[in-house]
Amino acid sequence: MHDWTNLTDAARLGGAVIYPLTLLAIAALAITLDRAYAFWRFARMPAWAHTLMADPRRGEQAADAELAVLPAQHALSRIGRLLADRGAPLWRIESRVEAAAAQIERDMSRGLWLLETIVTAAPLLGLLGTIVGMMHSFKLIGGDGLVNPSGVTGGVAQALIATAIGLVIALVALFAFNFFSRRIDRLMDDLESFANEALSDLRLSTERAERAGQPS
Repeated sequence: MHDWTNLTDAARLGGAVIYPLTLLAIAALAITLDRAYAFWRFARMPAWAHTLMADPRRGEQAADAELAVLPAQHALSRIGRLLADRGAPLWRIESRVEAAAAQIERDMSRGLWLLETIVTAAPLLGLLGTIVGMMHSFKLIGGDGLVNPSGVTGGVAQALIATAIGLVIALVALFAFNFFSRRIDRLMDDLESFANEALSDLRLSTERAERAGQPS
């Protein structure tokens, strides 16, 4: 009960700033969980990803079967469906793959701008709450001198909780933002390697077909 009383006092000294800090914490947690699920569901690269299209021994049917196992919104499946359209010109496939890769990057980055904003906003709001709390504490100083020294020091200590909360929120959001940014970079590198290997195989198949069609 005493701990809850301390939290209530800290919220009172911090003022209304405690409420937006709570909203920022909830937003950061929601974005982190949402992006964690998105990467787990739609961005995990199977072990066969880099050799699926590049190895001609796998065969087109085997490649299509392995891609069909993935969810429709999986990054690899979205690229693989475009690469599987072997009736389209090569330049058309390349342009569509580039557009799909850019869209995948935007989809996987959804919400990260808000997470980055929270990294900056949370400490500033915490500092604002601390300043407000200290102003309330210093009201204990009357015109005739220091009225309640223990009350002032205790109030300042409680007011610093707002800054501590803001820093904790910012640290968690920073680690999450950096982690997901790194995962996006790795995903795009994997997709680029996968697409380059598949396009190289398509070019080779096209060249062989043209040579086979030329009169001897």
